[in-house]
Amino acid sequence: MSSRQTLADELSAARDRTLRLVAFDDAELRRQYDPLMSPLVWDLAHIGWQEELWLLREADPARPGLLTPDVERLYDAFQNPRATRVTLPLLPPADARTYCHTVRGKVLERLDALPDDADDFDFALVVSHENQHNETMLQALNLRSGAALLDAGGRLPPGRPGVAGTSVPVPGGPFVLGVDAVTEPHSLDNERRAHTVDIPGFRIGRVPVTNAEWQQFIDDGGYHRPQWWSDRGWEHRQQAGLTAPQFWNGGNLAGTRTRFGHVEEIPADEPVQHVTFFEAEAYAAWAGARLPTEIEWEKACAWDPALGRRRRYPWGSDAPSARLANLGGDALRPAPVGAYPDGASAYGVEQMLGDVWEWTTSPLRPWPGFTPMLYEQYSEPFFDGDYRVLRGGSWAVASSILRPSFRNWDHPIRRQIFSGVRLAWSQDDA
Repeated sequence: MSSRQTLADELSAARDRTLRLVAFDDAELRRQYDPLMSPLVWDLAHIGWQEELWLLREADPARPGLLTPDVERLYDAFQNPRATRVTLPLLPPADARTYCHTVRGKVLERLDALPDDADDFDFALVVSHENQHNETMLQALNLRSGAALLDAGGRLPPGRPGVAGTSVPVPGGPFVLGVDAVTEPHSLDNERRAHTVDIPGFRIGRVPVTNAEWQQFIDDGGYHRPQWWSDRGWEHRQQAGLTAPQFWNGGNLAGTRTRFGHVEEIPADEPVQHVTFFEAEAYAAWAGARLPTEIEWEKACAWDPALGRRRRYPWGSDAPSARLANLGGDALRPAPVGAYPDGASAYGVEQMLGDVWEWTTSPLRPWPGFTPMLYEQYSEPFFDGDYRVLRGGSWAVASSILRPSFRNWDHPIRRQIFSGVRLAWSQDDA
């Protein structure tokens, strides 16, 4: 169980971040930057509505809602696809802020009254939900056209030469995949239950694939040679006209990218981001490799073979810090490869948490013993869909919600997400 003060601090940190991401005029908040994303004002009120639902009304089903039923329906993500949300009669920004503030005041009263031994999972779920929406809001802001609203981001440590393109072995054998409520009380339902699996040995990239490496793929005609692509991937590449990662510029601006409205040179040693699963798959084939499975990824990240148990984080038990990983969103970009040698896993794999979400070959499926949590629609409706799992978080993820067991997923055609690539090789191919 977390202390009440820790939860209060995490709730406050998430809300401060939300409010910074909506610190714009009303017209800006009502804009829809892309059909893939919601107007920012929808995310703002949805965050408050979900918090009210989980922390106030689940605890007291007789409690009347703060919004009328017809307004509440506007913020149900399953009833309102993102492309349509801009057409809804949404709360004005001032009303959405007031609503969120009112909900938060009542939530903190409930938190303060919790017994010391109470289950606080629902509070942690709200923290995770708000932080995940903060990342989604950053995706939207990155899609925005026009003059930059955000600055160019905070400073990051330098990388190290000689690590791009290298790999490390991960011997075969059993390890514990997933977590449980004892070791990770705030883990989500799809991360549970912990169970032992035995997998063959493999090799995995020491660091994610860089922009410079991806440029070699482009220069070798990678986007125009179907031999590297799956049938579905090639079909999508042709239909979408993909020729480079999203936000890379062409023509007179070749060699640059547009990031949150800032046009800048593409950093050669930074992990590539904004690529689809299909692009990642094609790059891996071109490089004589493949993408890892999520089980391989988790072993390389969390297992300590010397101790025969999982680590809390790749590097050990210390909480994430600026010395160990690029998390929290302030940088607004990935760090150069080799920037965090102290954050390496037991196998010597670096930058596994933060920087970019890493595509795996795995579809989203439940682990054995799966049980839906408080929010039954969080995972279960997606198990049979067309999704691929991404691991490791990105620079935009709050450190308080990320674990080696955390599973993200998206459609294989998506690339507005902060997605990148780490390569793997089977034992026989290594």
